[in-house]
Formats: sequence, structure tokens, C-alpha cells
Amino acid sequence: MEINLKEYLMIIKKRMWLIIGCVLAVTILTAMYTTSHYQPIYQASTKLIVNKTVEQDQSGKEQIDYGAIGVNLALMNTFKEIIRTPAIMDKVVQRFPDLNVSTDQLISIVNVSNLNETQVMTISARHFSHEKAVKIANAVSDVFQTEIPKIMKVDNVTILNRAKSQDNPIPINQKSNQYIILSFIVTLAAMVGLILLLDALDDTLKTDKDIREIFESPTLAYIPKAKERDKELRTNRNPKSRKKTGETPYAKTIH
Repeated sequence: MEINLKEYLMIIKKRMWLIIGCVLAVTILTAMYTTSHYQPIYQASTKLIVNKTVEQDQSGKEQIDYGAIGVNLALMNTFKEIIRTPAIMDKVVQRFPDLNVSTDQLISIVNVSNLNETQVMTISARHFSHEKAVKIANAVSDVFQTEIPKIMKVDNVTILNRAKSQDNPIPINQKSNQYIILSFIVTLAAMVGLILLLDALDDTLKTDKDIREIFESPTLAYIPKAKERDKELRTNRNPKSRKKTGETPYAKTIH
């Protein structure tokens, strides 16, 4: 049976209260869930430079050793891997027991990166506590600077700046309404689809057109449904109908 857009809208309008109620309920529950389970994550970072590229010539003047720059750049990837190994992280756990973290936790918390074609390296730490993220980043930098000469037999790492605590740190995972919006859209689409599906599965006869199609015979008469407004108009036009049942007339005696 064909159905046009106007009939679709009428079906949706008839069940609009159900759609609005379900959409509001699911959206509110989603907002409450995301708010109660939100936990801010803070990040702190330090910067180190791999240098020792200046040497003195025979006259005692300092000059840049461009060959050393290339060696330092090649060492960057090696240093990045060394930092995130137990050789460094075990030392951090031993020297800074107040951090209350294990070696595996440190490896997952700390990230190391460097700018392309530069000798600058960044050690960043992420944690639910901003103060602890600052302490971890500084601790890893200090241990790496002291341990790398023993591991690589080089002393070319200098800390450029240390992580500092902020009064009002901004989390890197700020609250987002995308789950609430997505929940609203999905629930609305699902409810509209469900309403249309239920109407399609409903095989009861609703109109005279349905009767003619099923019985293949013309309609002899059609009795429209009386509206409340029409009933009130008829009642107001007939004063007798306003008499209460059981009411008896009375006469007033004049003395």
C-alpha cells in the first residue's frame, strides 16, 4: 500500500509525545553518564638539547663542528628509545619513590618527541594530576641526563627548560558534547523509524479507503466522528438538554 509524505508526517505527529519523551530521556542519561565519568588528563613537558657541536681550532677560537651536528641528529632516535626503556625508568622509580608509579606505568605515561631536523627533544608526561605530571617529566629528564653518559659514553645532553606547575592548568581532554549530540541524533532517528515500522505492521482498517481496497466494494455511507466542539454547540442550541435529571419545578407563593 502506497503512502505519501503527508501520511508519514501525520503518523509521526500522532506519536510525537513518545518520540520526544524517549529522545529527552536518552539524551539526559547520556549527559549524566559523560559528566560523571569525565576525568581530566594533564600534560607537562621538558625540553632537552643534544649539543656539544662547538670545538676549538688550533688558534683557540670556537667553531661549529657540522659533522657533530649530523651525529647528534642521528642519535636522537636512539635517545628517544633509550628513555622509554627500563634502563632509565627503573632508575626513576628508585630515585623518586614519592611518585608511586611502576616502571610499566612510567613507560605508558611518558612520551618522547623531537622537531624535525633539530637537536631539541621533548619529554612529556600525562597524568590525572597536573602536579604529578610535572614531577614525572622533570624526574625522567634528570635521570636521563645523568644516565646517558654511562650508557652511550657521551655527555652531550642539556636541559633547556623544566616543567613548571600552573595555577589553573588546562586539561588536554576538555569536555566535549559530541556524545550527547550523537545520542540525540541516533535516538531521534531510531524512534522515527520505530514509529513508522509499527504503523507499517499495523494491519487494522483505519479509513474508508482501506475498507474499499480490502472488500473491493463501494462505501454506502460514512458517519464522521463528532468533535467535542460540535457537541457543545448542539447542547447550547437546545436549552431543554441543560435541565438536570430529577429536577422538579416549584411555585413561589405570594402572601
